[in-house]
Amino acid sequence: MAANKLKTASVLAFERKHANSDGFMYSGIWANRSDSEQWEAIRVETKDVRGTISNRLKTAIANDPLKLDAEIQKANLQRVDTAALPVNHDTLKVTFTLRVLGGLSTPSACNSKDYQEALSAVIEDYAKREGFSELAKRYAENLANGRFLWRNRVGAEAVEVRISQLVDDQVAQSWVFDSHNFNLRNFGNNEAALKPLSDLVQQGLAGDKFVLLKIEAFAKLGDGQEVFPSQELVLDGGRDSAKSKYLYSVNDVAAMHSQKIGNALRSIDTWYSEAETYGPIAVEPYGSVTSRGSAYRQPKDKEDFYSLLDSWVLKGNVPTIGNQHYVMATLIRGGVFGEAG
Repeated sequence: MAANKLKTASVLAFERKHANSDGFMYSGIWANRSDSEQWEAIRVETKDVRGTISNRLKTAIANDPLKLDAEIQKANLQRVDTAALPVNHDTLKVTFTLRVLGGLSTPSACNSKDYQEALSAVIEDYAKREGFSELAKRYAENLANGRFLWRNRVGAEAVEVRISQLVDDQVAQSWVFDSHNFNLRNFGNNEAALKPLSDLVQQGLAGDKFVLLKIEAFAKLGDGQEVFPSQELVLDGGRDSAKSKYLYSVNDVAAMHSQKIGNALRSIDTWYSEAETYGPIAVEPYGSVTSRGSAYRQPKDKEDFYSLLDSWVLKGNVPTIGNQHYVMATLIRGGVFGEAG
């Protein structure tokens, strides 16, 4: 069927090709990084605090000294979850596993044979030309630089990431990276040191071998310092309304959501127009960054995933090489991409 006769499948879905677990949090001493027996699970605790009123007030109150004093005197009582290192431990350990999967050219669901053939041809042509090498380098660098630690990385005296390839539950090979040797604003740091790891990730994406990685990240924060598990979203009033913040834990171990870690690993998009200003963002169909309330890949500019994919598959218009990487990274991310009804 000619390319201009094609229509996007109404049912089109891809499974994610980076399958990472939750990240579990432990405490210990920096000098004991090699001794897994010396690390204790971090628990989420609850504390009650009396805070002050600090939110922006209505103009009528803010401009009236008496009303402002009366408002400030009100107690701001809060019950919140918190997590911290013990007073005799100075280091946070976060550990998770990651599977890198191949088979990108085959959607998990597609109800149009002609469209699937055209899309598979585009993906296979890219794989033949590029071999997923640029994407693999960036994914590997986001493992080594500890981006997935998020706030736990900020201000740490030292950050080290240890990565092991597991085969039949045995360590086949391993790497150790000083995360402070990487710049979070750009990619291409220490490529020689990263090459064995990025080659392995590339082989996983290409489907050449089964790839399972164990990642252990250590952040030296200081004795008793607060750490930051994922914060839970409270839906439908299903929790104790007296508590204003819930932190994530699994079997009494403080943890980070797999989605939060996955977001960090796919923060490789520097091909959008404002990348020089804002740096890498997570690969998303519209370049959305919810913390800034912005979408950096707007359909009106034809830079969003759907515009690029449709132009490439349906019309044969090959995007710039950066946007080719972006489209493939979005498919690796996975999701439901069928034509809107």
